[in-house]
This record gives sequence, C-alpha cells and structure tokens, in this order.
Amino acid sequence: MMFNINDIKNGMTIKHEGVIYQVVDFQHVKPGKGSAFVKTKLKNLRAGTTQEITFNAGIKMEKADVRKSQLSYLYAAGDNFVFMDMNTYDQFELEASVIGDNAKFLKEGLEVLIFFYESEMLGIELPEKIDF
Repeated sequence: MMFNINDIKNGMTIKHEGVIYQVVDFQHVKPGKGSAFVKTKLKNLRAGTTQEITFNAGIKMEKADVRKSQLSYLYAAGDNFVFMDMNTYDQFELEASVIGDNAKFLKEGLEVLIFFYESEMLGIELPEKIDF
C-alpha cells in the first residue's frame, strides 16, 4: 500500500529500498529556498539500528504491513529461542541474532511482542517492566 510521505506518522512502518523501518521521529522542513523535504529517524526492524533518512516532500512510500503478536517465552534450544502464542498454541523459533541483547532478559513465561512482516519474524519488544 502506498502513501504520501507528507502523511508520515511516528510508529508507522514503511518499506524503503527493501528494508523494513519503523518511524521513530520525523520533521517536515520548508526552507526559504529550494523544495520542502521530510527528515526522518527510522529504526531498521531487521537489524535493530537507527538511521536518519531525508525524503523529498510529496513522494510516494510503501507502507509495510507489520503485525505484532503477543507470545510467551518457553525455552532456549541451542541458538534459537522458542515462543508460543497462548491463543492458538502455535510455537515459533527466533534465532539469537534476531533477539540480540534482549536474550539476557528472557525468562520462562515472559510475554513479549513479536513483530511479523509477512511470514518473517523481525524481532521482539520486551515489556516495559520486567520482574527479576
């Protein structure tokens, strides 16, 4: 689905040059000379990195249909971490490289949000408060 870059919002997910990003921040800039542009701060949902990208105002962007599912952490299996959807009881494995530093905060039964793009799991979001 395409949208005009002028309609960008924080939290929106976009696909740019094959990469899935979440908009962290944006600013519409109208300089005295030259054409307007949009400065964005985007989080790469696959790599976890953040970068700033500037777009010309008025261009069309592709919206990425990223969905979030709340899953419960079950256990580690080698270099993978196993999660379960408590509604459907489907189990999903995520590689340690996708989870990154969040792995040290995982404990059995912890409920996390997992981001999916099509059938690809992009990463996890831990709850704001974790009891140890």
